[in-house]
Amino acid sequence: MRCVIARFPFDLTKNEVEQSMESVRPEPAVGICVTIARRAYPVKQVGQVITKQDRRDFTAVEVSRALTRLGFTCYQAPAVRPQVRPDPSSLPWADTPLG
Repeated sequence: MRCVIARFPFDLTKNEVEQSMESVRPEPAVGICVTIARRAYPVKQVGQVITKQDRRDFTAVEVSRALTRLGFTCYQAPAVRPQVRPDPSSLPWADTPLG
């Protein structure tokens, strides 16, 4: 299927994208992501691999549109909340004597 990414035309197939990403380790899922072979990849990482262009040359929307047309499912990665440990003195059992 012919896709235009960063004003350049690419003839891509779903199978070619899957093969290209086979040996690529996924980066942490942030922003718009796509699942390829049960692994979640940021679409910018996939775009860089399949187009061999710098990530600054295209948008995540361009790549997700092309991947969706090829039959992949793109989605917004859930926001990661920082792990915050509670202050030990605020815990309900903090005032309970041991023993």
